[in-house]
Amino acid sequence: MTTRPLIFTDMDGTLLDHFDYSFSSAIAVIEGLNEKQIPIIPNTSKTFAEMEKFQQTIGFNSPFISENGAVIYIPIGYFDTQPQDTFTQGYYWVKEFCEPRSHWLTLLETEAKAFAEDYLGFSSLTAEELCELTDLTPEKATLALVRHYSEPLLWTGDDTRKQAFMAHMNSLGANMLQGGRFLHVGGHTDKGCAMDWLAQQYANAYQTSVQTIALGDSGNDSAMLEAADIAIQIKSPTHTFPKIDTTSTPIQSSQYGPKGWAECLEALFLNPNSSTSLKLEEA
Repeated sequence: MTTRPLIFTDMDGTLLDHFDYSFSSAIAVIEGLNEKQIPIIPNTSKTFAEMEKFQQTIGFNSPFISENGAVIYIPIGYFDTQPQDTFTQGYYWVKEFCEPRSHWLTLLETEAKAFAEDYLGFSSLTAEELCELTDLTPEKATLALVRHYSEPLLWTGDDTRKQAFMAHMNSLGANMLQGGRFLHVGGHTDKGCAMDWLAQQYANAYQTSVQTIALGDSGNDSAMLEAADIAIQIKSPTHTFPKIDTTSTPIQSSQYGPKGWAECLEALFLNPNSSTSLKLEEA
């Protein structure tokens, strides 16, 4: 039997540039992977609304994992049969992994009042305010605010307060994930668990084994990278490579964001005999 590769990718800072959210540097490689029929599956902190728009923009028709592993959206009919434990919502089969956003907002409001001055939550922001914080366009900021399973926070307090806050929220049953910009409050799900579940659905559909290749740049990608068969860390202009616990040495890009994304996947799948490929194998 042939092992089928599956590419799971973070978005912000990985496939999308950290500063301008462009993916233009990766288009040629995306087209090459599409020709080889290798699925590219977003695994992101982004919302359903953001990802549905992005799927249309870039031309993906694959499933996607949203809000840091909280939920998976599979286009109806993508697999021959609907996976178990999913429900139908619009044009998608949906697999949920945690409590809704309203649960976490209630916890923040009732159980974390002592930290209320230390952060700005998405639920308190207007689209215009989010634009100022992220350089998103008004349209993209509006989509980013429509969340269903988690609440991102912009931490404004010091690190000591942050660690105390995270410990407090963990004690209340929340799972805290630090992304490239925001601290995410959500359930005990992660990108790795969601990736494993979806990879199994592909294996069932293909009736063969699959190989998971994961790409990410920040701490909230660690679970996905650690669970993957091949972990690829994308260089960030804002922080060093996070430490991850894997049995094999992760591949690390030499370029930032989508350029690094394209660099590594081109070497692995499109030009495996290149000098870049040899450097990746030695990383």
